[in-house]
Amino acid sequence: MDPDTRSSIARGYKSYKSALFPALMFLAGLLIVRETAFAQFNQTTQPSSAGSVRVDTTRVINSFDPDAALGSSLDVLSRMDINRVFTPHVLQESLSAGWGPITYRNNTELRMAAWHWNENGTWSDAAHRSGYFTGTTELKTPIKYILAYALPHRGFATSGDNPVPGPNLTYWKSNPYLTSKFTHESDELHPQWVVVDLKAEKQVNAVRILWENPYATHYQVEYWTGGDALDFDFGPKGEWKLFTAGVIKSGRGGTATLKLSNATVSTRFLRVLMTESSNTCDEHGSADVRNCVGYSIQGIALGTTDRKGIFTEVSKDAAEPLTTYCASSIDPWHSAEDAREDGFSQHTGFDTFFTSGITNNLPAMIPVTMLYGTPEDAAAQITYIEKRGYPIDYIEMGEEPDGKHALPEDYGALYLQWADAIHKVDPKLRLGGPIFEGVNEDIHVWPDAQGRTSWMGRFIAYLKAHNRLSDLAFVSFEHYPFQPCDITWQTLYSEPQLMKHILQVWRDDGVPPNVPLMVTESHMAAQLTGPMTTIFAALWLADNVGSFFEGGGSAFYHSPIQPQGVQNTCLGWSSWSNFVSDKRYEIKGYTSPYYAAHMINLEWVQHRSGVHRMFASLSDVKDEKGNFLVTSYAVLRPDGNWSVMLVNRDESNAHPVRLSFNAGGNGESAFSGPVRFVTFGSEQYVWLNDGPNSHPDPDNPPVAMSVNANRETVFTLPKASVSVLRGRIEIQK
Repeated sequence: MDPDTRSSIARGYKSYKSALFPALMFLAGLLIVRETAFAQFNQTTQPSSAGSVRVDTTRVINSFDPDAALGSSLDVLSRMDINRVFTPHVLQESLSAGWGPITYRNNTELRMAAWHWNENGTWSDAAHRSGYFTGTTELKTPIKYILAYALPHRGFATSGDNPVPGPNLTYWKSNPYLTSKFTHESDELHPQWVVVDLKAEKQVNAVRILWENPYATHYQVEYWTGGDALDFDFGPKGEWKLFTAGVIKSGRGGTATLKLSNATVSTRFLRVLMTESSNTCDEHGSADVRNCVGYSIQGIALGTTDRKGIFTEVSKDAAEPLTTYCASSIDPWHSAEDAREDGFSQHTGFDTFFTSGITNNLPAMIPVTMLYGTPEDAAAQITYIEKRGYPIDYIEMGEEPDGKHALPEDYGALYLQWADAIHKVDPKLRLGGPIFEGVNEDIHVWPDAQGRTSWMGRFIAYLKAHNRLSDLAFVSFEHYPFQPCDITWQTLYSEPQLMKHILQVWRDDGVPPNVPLMVTESHMAAQLTGPMTTIFAALWLADNVGSFFEGGGSAFYHSPIQPQGVQNTCLGWSSWSNFVSDKRYEIKGYTSPYYAAHMINLEWVQHRSGVHRMFASLSDVKDEKGNFLVTSYAVLRPDGNWSVMLVNRDESNAHPVRLSFNAGGNGESAFSGPVRFVTFGSEQYVWLNDGPNSHPDPDNPPVAMSVNANRETVFTLPKASVSVLRGRIEIQK
């Protein structure tokens, strides 16, 4: 095959076929085959200089079906982007990376907004087109776009995220579904709160609260001593302390100016903790009980009082950051005029999603809004999807509650209400969450009455206490392991340990062994960074996937599936995507994660074939600091071939290795006969950081050859590369 033909094939087969997946598999086979002899593949290396990779064929450490376990994701898109992504060519290219199933990400809930999965439906206050919206289950015009709606009752609250802006922010009100009317348990078990963050320590001994209806009749005011009170990722270091006059047992609403102590205290954070409501109705009236439960506040100011009781708010210099307010929950009440149509407030309609081909003809994982939605609307969404006949594999409940500072008991109370509503529609559906942000350690929150701080541990305990652990069909979380501006080549060495560690953390928190663990959104950092398009990303992704299954994971979804343009970052120009594309989604080339995806999905495993068994394997190739320079991941495929993915993480040097397969009492095995040897690395791909014109050069696909192997064969792994060896083994006693 001449070089021009190979280059053409590597850029993708351009005509769209109805039988898309088989065509892409055929394309992938052509893309990788390059019948040339490479010096690095020869067998002249002396065995004494080779490292070893040992596969223990007696230890099955995991089993998975790639068509359920290796997928990608679709996130927020503007209306214009939806029109461009859902075209035959872009869809074909997106699927050509080889990923199987897809998960639909809910960026609307991420940004503290309601969404209308269906533009048609009913408002609880139909006369004013406001209240609590439920999408219709009637099968009308197919849904192409989904809009976000700002939440007026977010008021001053931000909860640490970047909320969808709205024109009608009024006051903060807590989520009515966290009151005894809906949880059927005491409100004291779900105290609602507002934390005031002054951004710097100030002298405080008084607070002014402007209550709305419903207001708190029983509440207390506390101050924080220690580090960041809202740091749930690393665990808040410190404690809440009650002001000496901080307990209010007969609140009357209105404007309450409270002297909390005689002496001032120096603090950055103050918390108003509410446990009993007036149950008086808000401005929307008494027709809907949801208007009359929970707590509402117009504003909170911290300060001091003098001897005459005159309140003075804390002063701030113009250069100081503004005070922010984090709240336990938000009432999902909104109106038709709160619709937002900016580029980051829309999603792909479910009809477009399921009929476009992007699901790869496989069941999809979809979300329901929970933190800022209603159980009735979630049930209606599922009813609609099932009436259309669209296949669902899993349902994620809510989105990143840890990022919203929701406490586990509150998330658990909502989870059970939504589970009841959804399972009335279809009791067979598998529900899960909590869709944690990408963390490397356990998520710790303020201690409960028993002193427990683990978010996951307390969530599991809540489900157990209500005899509802069976409603948790899977646990999902995101994986963004690195700080975007701190990545160096040595950072690569930490990935397998980070992944396996966090999987073990969830188990240690009490997630039962029979509940699958899933990464449903992933990349190397939560913010775009330069290494996402260098060869670093390919090696990281291979380690990321391999170590996930090695650590006992069940389903892994890489993000995102669609093309995206390059942008400037702290470490150079880069893209989130598998592709180099412009703003119009015109694909100009491929990035290293695209080729790594081919190595994973089209060489290491075999889609549309069934269950793969993974076996323990270990390399002895290390540097002087003990870092593994070569990592290995071994599977036995349904076709009877052993497939070993090897990552040479040495940026500068090739490494020869010999593979052996320990068969226990049956002796030792080795590859025997033809072995397919495929590699992709820095010899095929180099990213050129050239501003908006950044691109790879060379930008070549993986290369392959056939090696006639025996127990003495040494395979040389090129520097900075991902390689797959695949073939049969022969027992040699």
